[in-house]
Amino acid sequence: MWPFTKKKPLELPDFWWEYEAYFKEPLPDDIAENTFVVLDTETTGFSLTRDRMLCIGALKLKDNTIVVKDSFEVYIAQEHYDSESAEIHGILKKHKKDSLNELEALKRFLVYAKNHVLVGHHVMFDINMINAALKRNGLPKLKNKTLDTESLYIRTLLISTVVQKKERYSLDDLAKKYSISRKDRHTALGDAFITAIAFLRSVEKLKPKKIKDLLR
Repeated sequence: MWPFTKKKPLELPDFWWEYEAYFKEPLPDDIAENTFVVLDTETTGFSLTRDRMLCIGALKLKDNTIVVKDSFEVYIAQEHYDSESAEIHGILKKHKKDSLNELEALKRFLVYAKNHVLVGHHVMFDINMINAALKRNGLPKLKNKTLDTESLYIRTLLISTVVQKKERYSLDDLAKKYSISRKDRHTALGDAFITAIAFLRSVEKLKPKKIKDLLR
């Protein structure tokens, strides 16, 4: 039995502690020195309890450049299946691509993401889906800072002459606004690529000097 004066250490896998160790160092002050991980998830639906991730796609941005050769894409094997959502994202239950179990997919994503800022369109949906998967596997929540491209785009409108604004902006709205091809829309990696370009265009308009200006 552990003494009352000491707390039993959490029995978590080594890859979690390796991920957590990255957060001992603060993010670089200069935006150009930061790496951003732009992600998207394809899921069986919108419920955090009933639905599951089918795929995680991500790209890295460094110094205003998409590092295409360092992309990330995993397909997750699962039993939960929604034929209606499959019509949208094109991921079938018997997809020919190699798929991983949920824990291995999470492990690979944590290794990829490190302590970098996570960027997404309506990013908290993706973060919450990943956190729900982490919880199912007995792991804590993600520790990364996040940025939402919808929020960043709205910030660009506040400094523009645009009079009419909407309450919500979809990824298609941003793709149309920034003339971004939607050829691979509704695939995780394809949506991550569109989001990455939208992120770069919004940052270009906002002209933040430091990472803290972007994260505010």
